[in-house]
Amino acid sequence: MNRINIAKVMIPKPLTRVLHEADTVRQALETMENHGFTAIPVLDEEERYIGCVTEGDFLRHILRIGDTDKKAHEQFKVGELVRKDFCEAIDIAAPTEDVVRTILNQNFVPVVDDRNVLCGILTRKGVIQELADGV
Repeated sequence: MNRINIAKVMIPKPLTRVLHEADTVRQALETMENHGFTAIPVLDEEERYIGCVTEGDFLRHILRIGDTDKKAHEQFKVGELVRKDFCEAIDIAAPTEDVVRTILNQNFVPVVDDRNVLCGILTRKGVIQELADGV
């Protein structure tokens, strides 16, 4: 299998939309809605990747709160919704086999450095295109 150059294929962090655990749920809902995302990475105050939130996470939150008014969600933080066991990240130096194994199960893969700081994301389309170009 051809080696994937993760740094070349990934969408770099400055071009990646992320949320921070201290963002309000309202801010996050508006970001998801405005950009049409179904899932988005969440970072801590040190820019470390801590997990991901999905539309389903917001739906469960709304059902638990019992209110669909966005203003009602200003008091809640994204950090309360993060699923730390969802959307596994990979190291920027990960071998191709790990990249392929991970991207098979996720639409995107957060890429982190040795401090777990987000470097960017890999998309399934980007990985498949890179592998196809190497054939």
